[in-house]
Amino acid sequence: MYVPSSSSASTLLRAARTKLLSPSFSRTLPHPPARPPPLPGHRSLSSFSTPRSFRGFAPRWSHGVDWRSPLSLRAQIRAVAPMIEQFQRKIASMAGENPFKGNLTSLPKPGGGEFGKFYSLPSLNDPRIDRLPYSIRILLESAIRNCDNFQVKKEDIEKILDWESSSVKQVEIPFKPARVLLQDFTGVPAVVDLACMRDAMKELGSDSNKINPLVPVDLVIDHSVQVDVTRSENAVQANMELEFQRNKERFAFLKWGSNAFHNMLVVPPGSGIVHQVNLEYLGRVVFNNDGLLYPDSVVGTDSHTTMIDGLGVAGWGVGGIEAEAAMLGQPMSMVLPGVVGFKLSGKLRNGVTATDLVLTVTQMLRKHGVVGKFVEFYGDGMGELSLADRATIANMSPEYGATMGFFPVDHVTLQYLKLTGRSDETVAMIEAYLRANKMFVDYNEPQQERAYSSYLELNLDDVEPCISGPKRPHDRVLLKEMKADWHACLDNKVGFKGFAIPKEAQGKVAKFQFHGQPAELRHGSVVIAAITSCTNTSNPSVMLGAGLVAKKAYELGLQVKPWVKTSLAPGSGVVTKYLLQSGLQKFLNEQGFDIVGFGCTTCIGNSGDLDESVSAAISENDIVAAAVLSGNRNFEGRVHPLTRANYLASPPLVVGYALAGTVDIDFEKEPIGTGKDGKSVFLRDIWPSTEEIAAAVQSSVLPDMFRSTYEAITKGNPMWNQLQIPAETLYSWDPNSTYIHEPPYFKGMTMDPPGAHGVKDAYCLLNFGDSITTDHISPAGSIHKDSPAAKYLLERGVDRKDFNSYGSRRGNDEIMARGTFANIRLVNRLLNGEVGPKTIHIPSGEKLSVFDAAMKYKAAGQDTIVLAGAEYGSGSSRDWAAKGPMLLGVKAVIAKSFERIHRSNLVGMGIIPLCFKPGEDADTLGLTGHERYSIDLPSKISDIRPGQDVTITTDSGKSFTCTVRFDTEVELAYFNHGGILPYVIRNLIQQ
Repeated sequence: MYVPSSSSASTLLRAARTKLLSPSFSRTLPHPPARPPPLPGHRSLSSFSTPRSFRGFAPRWSHGVDWRSPLSLRAQIRAVAPMIEQFQRKIASMAGENPFKGNLTSLPKPGGGEFGKFYSLPSLNDPRIDRLPYSIRILLESAIRNCDNFQVKKEDIEKILDWESSSVKQVEIPFKPARVLLQDFTGVPAVVDLACMRDAMKELGSDSNKINPLVPVDLVIDHSVQVDVTRSENAVQANMELEFQRNKERFAFLKWGSNAFHNMLVVPPGSGIVHQVNLEYLGRVVFNNDGLLYPDSVVGTDSHTTMIDGLGVAGWGVGGIEAEAAMLGQPMSMVLPGVVGFKLSGKLRNGVTATDLVLTVTQMLRKHGVVGKFVEFYGDGMGELSLADRATIANMSPEYGATMGFFPVDHVTLQYLKLTGRSDETVAMIEAYLRANKMFVDYNEPQQERAYSSYLELNLDDVEPCISGPKRPHDRVLLKEMKADWHACLDNKVGFKGFAIPKEAQGKVAKFQFHGQPAELRHGSVVIAAITSCTNTSNPSVMLGAGLVAKKAYELGLQVKPWVKTSLAPGSGVVTKYLLQSGLQKFLNEQGFDIVGFGCTTCIGNSGDLDESVSAAISENDIVAAAVLSGNRNFEGRVHPLTRANYLASPPLVVGYALAGTVDIDFEKEPIGTGKDGKSVFLRDIWPSTEEIAAAVQSSVLPDMFRSTYEAITKGNPMWNQLQIPAETLYSWDPNSTYIHEPPYFKGMTMDPPGAHGVKDAYCLLNFGDSITTDHISPAGSIHKDSPAAKYLLERGVDRKDFNSYGSRRGNDEIMARGTFANIRLVNRLLNGEVGPKTIHIPSGEKLSVFDAAMKYKAAGQDTIVLAGAEYGSGSSRDWAAKGPMLLGVKAVIAKSFERIHRSNLVGMGIIPLCFKPGEDADTLGLTGHERYSIDLPSKISDIRPGQDVTITTDSGKSFTCTVRFDTEVELAYFNHGGILPYVIRNLIQQ
């Protein structure tokens, strides 16, 4: 049934909402099993002041389930899920009956009975389905299952079925993910926004409890641990104690959120990295909700959510504001993507790692151009890649620019599910469903040819050992060419591959005393060596490989220099278990790679301070010091403010470079050290063979390790369980808090949208070149002592030692606004080559911090814009890279191109993204940034079309045309409402 008008649909939905939120309806829901006792440190549900419509549910800190073991979690999620499904189906039935209900098909169990029912793709009898990429089939199934001819229409399904021709036309489709994934850096502002939205609903006279997630939300606290203590058996405990001291208020706020909001699970600190926990435990692959089977899919507020694509689960990163809308039942609007078919053949050579492979793939795909597209891997080489290898490749999708790097489910996937403790019955259900719905790849059977938008191919035998850097993940360097490349970087002018060190200064030696012993640093000296990041710590082959390198080095008498800051931060407790089982952890400890915590650490800039003597030697002698890490990001200023060169490498190579003490080395020709027998030791002497690594994996990585780890993970830890939280469902904002602050997004909001608008006589706040990352726009790392954010904290009595990081303070808009464009490596063309977080206030000519200049413009009622080059907003998906500029008064960003998620975030915050025409940029148009800019946009939203041309004029007489990057009609609606969150609030109130 087609809903004839928006008004009648709105009336129907209002009636549905009224019924769904009424106490009488809540009493008609099926009762869950008797509630188990609360987890340690948690009050029972009855002790909270909860809205009556939600009483009767199980404790909400865990999606309404008792999350204390994997088996009980899954069983109880199945018990609670029908309630959520009822909410969604009730709303759907009010909007319109699913026209595909006749395609519901039973999936029989081999021994009798049925697993459940599913929306069958084969029953459509459409030959186009067989040619669709597997990733597109997931979008198709979701559209069919959610079709109500209101939020998802039959025309949308036809667009997807006709993907071969429609994908080139940039058509728009809705997508409803099965769940949402958060980490704490992005999770805190998301929960702040939800709490603030509740206040706004109340202020506008509506029911604040309409702000509740309708899909499962998993939040893993993993971004807060810093590497303060290293080279100690007590490092994990010491770092966790410091983590809680710094973040107690944030953690209590998240714990409050897990109780105040229904259907939200929070995994406590010290448990692991979100994407590894998602891969090993949270990923369902196939949902079974009250007998309805459908593929798992997830959007996350971290760009590396794509790691789950390696498990055959469609997942990608979105802005937190988009994720919040998805939580509240809004379909995501997306452009139907093209799909690049990436064929793999052959086998990796002996000694070549999955990290070498992913850096090779990243460079290939970056060169091919895959922004906004899916990449789907296939071919005979798939059988040679473990699931962990696939996850490593999928993890780095943001680095090669794709929305997803997808590996369809096959026998390798099923083996991994069993290894990680999923039950045999669950795995049997997953296989049966995916086979029945044409979503399973069986390489033992003849392969039907699928259509792809473009094709790439890689013979795995061609992959060579490599690293990437010194400033971007896709700048791959073959290991055999590293020494020459390093010297070229020293010579080259300042840029992505250059430091401009004069020839006469390149041999400089900085001698210093390190705790009483003589030490020295040169250009290229390694001062940080970190085995970190879910990209690699989820992969037993490279982790055990690192242990074998450490063991062989120790046996030959090699030792890492004590001034190299070494660390090992696994993505889950499973890593610890298999490193201990293999006997290799003790050798890593001998080289300084003691476990420091279970979280992201160095990969996101939580590398902690360097020893003061090392810091002084670098700063006083202008040394280009190096960090080598097994992460996925190495943008300038991200890893540590004092490491200007940062290289991504496999965990075994991290150990190798730590032993060598420098990146200025040719491993083929130069030894990494001298053994205890006085002989030179080369990297090849300590490098394990593929067979050695495989034997270690086979004997050390066991299913029970996964089961026991995730049984323990759900119990929390004493520090978490002791956190006290308020009972209210509306948050009591503390005006004196420097961590959690009520943001101003909805101040003075009315039910009338502000409408479309252009920009008149705006000044240029900043003028950038290419590849400005979200780290440049909104850094996550340490707060510099001379920054506006530091001044704000000092004025409020916060000692410098307690500043913490920008990432940990994302719940406070006052700090984050001051931290916008605060990266110390910022290159702003208005400063004529000077590096740092400053700009020129054009009217006065003053050089000011970006924040102070922006406030001066705002005080004068003057709008601002930002000029930029290509790939603006690349890097981590970071809400604050859009929220911050909005709070600074930026009305538009004019760039050559945008990173996908960041462009979406700008739209979500009401900032206009504009692209120069091909072949044009600020330079070719003669723009200096000293002009005033007017953007001619209609004042009626109905007069604006997605992707239309607009004219920009300057007060210097120049005029040029740009493309406005509102890519869909829904994005225009967001712009009309002043952003996505005001749009959602007004819609919820009207329903």
